[in-house]
Amino acid sequence: MRDRGLREPAPLPPGARVALVSPSGPLNGPHELARAVSTVESFGWVPAPGAHALARSGYFAGDDDARASDLIRALEDDDVHGIWCLRGGYGAARLLPVLEDVVRHASPDVPPKPLIGFSDITALHALWQRHGWVSFHGPVARGQLSAFSREAFRTIVAQGREATWMAESASVIHPGRATGRLAGGNLALVASLVGTPWACRFDGALVVLEDVGEATYRLDRMLTQLLLSGALDGCVGLVLGHFTDCPDTTADGTRSIEAVVQDVAERLQVPALLGVPIGHIEEQWTLPFGAMATLDADARTLHVHRHDRPFTGSPTPSAR
Repeated sequence: MRDRGLREPAPLPPGARVALVSPSGPLNGPHELARAVSTVESFGWVPAPGAHALARSGYFAGDDDARASDLIRALEDDDVHGIWCLRGGYGAARLLPVLEDVVRHASPDVPPKPLIGFSDITALHALWQRHGWVSFHGPVARGQLSAFSREAFRTIVAQGREATWMAESASVIHPGRATGRLAGGNLALVASLVGTPWACRFDGALVVLEDVGEATYRLDRMLTQLLLSGALDGCVGLVLGHFTDCPDTTADGTRSIEAVVQDVAERLQVPALLGVPIGHIEEQWTLPFGAMATLDADARTLHVHRHDRPFTGSPTPSAR
């Protein structure tokens, strides 16, 4: 059930050294880094904050060179086993040209290092997938993990297990069942990468999308861009998370996000769920982008396949 062209990181065992980096926006202070360090330690890992983890330059966590240097150091240091991004914000896409060379020349004999984060980190996920590396769309390190988020994170990142998750409160936008690669991330970032070498490849994919702070008409515009550009051609399903603080109403009128995504799913004729626990919310799944999964829209379930091993444990809790 796995796309054999993609290389998965090994699960992160106790004692693994995890770099904490800020490739996008700045932290709000040392207390957020301290919380991230504590979270890393709670999994039995050893935190390794980047030299510029607390840097600030306008709306960036330091200038481009500083932010890129922490990522490059983490990628090239054999004593670093995983990379956990401290926050999103904006700025990761600016680093893609310099990071491209580093990732391209990485040894094909060494498993890729886990990259963890979401929102603006979508740009880095796109780079990882471009080179056939699985990465993890999950909480950023500065956040407080709920019990639900922690269990999902542990299952996928620390244990490398398969999982069957149910999104009980999700809306069935289009029925059906499909298996494909997990790909996507933040809608605004995905749309911004269209036309670049790092544009997301969605043929044969379950497209995962979420966003925050965008009016419905802007979500409509970005989804329309993906449709018109052909970016969604060949996708097999839509796994739509939460569109947080995205108002339906403007001075020109009202249209719901349900109506917007209904149009997209009908045009693509693929199974689609809206409101799965992904995005700028407290309780969220961690998804291995690039790995295979099966979406059953009618049952409101997502089964994540890992390492060709059958899933033998109990399903993780349903989304609330």
